[in-house]
Amino acid sequence: MAKIIVVTSGKGGVGKTTTSANFATGLALQGHRTVVIDFDVGLRNLDLIMGCERRVVYDFINVINKEAKLNQALIKDKHCDNLFVLPASQTRDKEALTREGVGEVLAELAEEFEYIVCDSPAGIESGALMALYYADEALVVTNPEVSSVRDSDRILGILASKSRRAERNEEPIKEHLLITRYAPARVDKGEMLSVENICDILCIPLIGVVPESQAVLLASNEGVPVIHKADTDVAQAYQDVVSRFMGDELPMRFLDAPPKPGLLKRLFGG
Repeated sequence: MAKIIVVTSGKGGVGKTTTSANFATGLALQGHRTVVIDFDVGLRNLDLIMGCERRVVYDFINVINKEAKLNQALIKDKHCDNLFVLPASQTRDKEALTREGVGEVLAELAEEFEYIVCDSPAGIESGALMALYYADEALVVTNPEVSSVRDSDRILGILASKSRRAERNEEPIKEHLLITRYAPARVDKGEMLSVENICDILCIPLIGVVPESQAVLLASNEGVPVIHKADTDVAQAYQDVVSRFMGDELPMRFLDAPPKPGLLKRLFGG
């Protein structure tokens, strides 16, 4: 049976779409047939990060409205045979998403894929509620800032009360905390919340810490998920997240600032 994972947060700009692209790619690289869906109707950024924006002909809303078959809208990833993208529409609004329509598309995808990753828009409006309604598990993405953590706490309440599982009194959505754009040096200066602070506030299991890195922007501009840049710390962090999701026990990395160079190194380099 397919597993539906929503990537969500209360605040915009925390890295949900980047996480959706890299998490889905990581699952596919491990051999799992995976599809990632853009629920951000009207904006549509996932196809840019995945490098398939020029290949969008039909979209999620076309499929819901029976204007196209699902296989016509799915876009095969350039770099990974097991990965497909279902883009959002740029010309409709989020009200075009209906619970019944989304459910039908997810049911059809579940017949073909092992993992369905839902890239949620920010906040708690209709598009975000549609993205999380059918979820089995959730990656709650937050930055180490008070406003981001507070909004993530709000999302945890929504996950617990407005999902299909909650309505049916079934086992709750399994929640995972992912901290992005973490800069240990700034944490040491008191400019950011620490991992411990965030975990104490949200009280859900930590699945990974993704360091702040210019590599994310460079990869996005290339239209390639940064997990393909294997020599970067961000790629390694996302690889760790996928491995932990699959049940591996790995030590948490990228929590500490690198040591400052000594006097001789500062004077002579090397």
